[in-house]
Amino acid sequence: MKLNKKLLAIALVTLILLIPSINIADDIVLPDMGDSTGTLISPAQEKILGESFFRSIRSQLEISYDPDVQNYIQSIGQNLVANSDNPTQPFYFFVVESDDINAFAGPGGYIGINSGLILNSDSESELASVMAHEIAHVTQRHIYRSYEAASRMSIPAAAAMIAAIIVATQAPEVGIGALSAIQAGALQMQIDFTRDNEQEADRIGLKTLARAKFDPRSMPTFFEKLQHASRYYGAGAPEFLRTHPITSSRISDTRGRAAKYPYRQVPDSQDYRLTKAKLRLTSTQTTLNDLIIYFRNKIEQGTPKQRAAMQYGLGLCYVKQQKFQQAKVIFRQLSKQYPMQRQYLTALAQVAVNKRDTEGAKKLYLQLQQKFPDDIDFQFEYISILLKSNQNQLALQHLKLIDYKYQRHPQFFLLLAQAYGNLAQGVNSHRYMAEYHYATGQTNAAIMQIKLAQQNKNLNFYLSAILEDRLNFFMTEMQALKELQE
Repeated sequence: MKLNKKLLAIALVTLILLIPSINIADDIVLPDMGDSTGTLISPAQEKILGESFFRSIRSQLEISYDPDVQNYIQSIGQNLVANSDNPTQPFYFFVVESDDINAFAGPGGYIGINSGLILNSDSESELASVMAHEIAHVTQRHIYRSYEAASRMSIPAAAAMIAAIIVATQAPEVGIGALSAIQAGALQMQIDFTRDNEQEADRIGLKTLARAKFDPRSMPTFFEKLQHASRYYGAGAPEFLRTHPITSSRISDTRGRAAKYPYRQVPDSQDYRLTKAKLRLTSTQTTLNDLIIYFRNKIEQGTPKQRAAMQYGLGLCYVKQQKFQQAKVIFRQLSKQYPMQRQYLTALAQVAVNKRDTEGAKKLYLQLQQKFPDDIDFQFEYISILLKSNQNQLALQHLKLIDYKYQRHPQFFLLLAQAYGNLAQGVNSHRYMAEYHYATGQTNAAIMQIKLAQQNKNLNFYLSAILEDRLNFFMTEMQALKELQE
């Protein structure tokens, strides 16, 4: 099969995104983001492409939906964006549950950070340095400088191609199969096409780090640490080094530029410590017993907050062992000591959920909603508990009060489907389950759910029209994806 030029262009676009860059001029003049022909991707197209890309990523990689982890990675990411060269650019950050040390940027400002990269960072500034680098790839529009050549490709097809290439670097056994429409060897071109972009992202990422009050020296420090570690990996070097080639000259250049900033100590946030503690339990690198030993050994070390983070980790281990009472004692003590540290109260609420203490869980999630009213996850958790306690009408009432901007969230659709299913309203249950499947990249499953809904003999005209419209939309997208195989 011949390599389609449009697909190759999309491949090159994505490969550019997969690699960071480091070189910081004292005063950087940003290039003109327009193009001579006026056919560069529009903001509306960029938004749709990004959403389609993320749906594809959701269907192929293990994304963390843990509210605390997601809240943390979003908060640090948005802090960096606010201090970037384009603070109005929309971004969405998420954590991929993978022990591989890697990070990547996709269209529409979607940036994925592997849990392995977070766990292998020794400071929050090191983590921020990678994220600032990826942000620079997006704000400098490295992907879209190459997108024009593929502008005639449909958005679903383009998004699927981009996702497939990224997945191939994350999980080769999955991604290479997804790349069957192009030649997998195209991945080998990425280094040749990304060196200039890497250097530019390095420079701008350093400026972002400094503005966001992180340590710019953390970038060369982290890259040098990975480079040294790679000598022991051989062919199994961290994926970050294969998709983000780091040379001694780059490290040297970055170190020199970072040294121009005044030195200052930047302490890690408690959110960073707690996120690392939680992610240790999802890693396959350490057994649960080893983790318990690790947390117990460190409980008496460091500052009070550092010790609290180790207690938190130990409590999470107890939850894994179903020693709920021991976990409850730890989390209750921590939540009293640090009432505005959300992770302790959410852990206490989850203990109540695991113990099937419905009333206790509802009470705790109501407290969380009051303390953190802007956090949609606590509203979703509360509604989920209402459904488990068979309070379906009340759950629907709460769902109708969810802010419109969260009504495209997969969890919103899933809860609606469950509520209507519990109320024996099959048509609406299938309808919203279809939206859930589509939001998570399972378009075939979405089509099946719509067809199940259409089998109801009592459909009114309005609902029938909605179902037909959504079916046509899903079918059109599936057809666009099939074009990749032609």
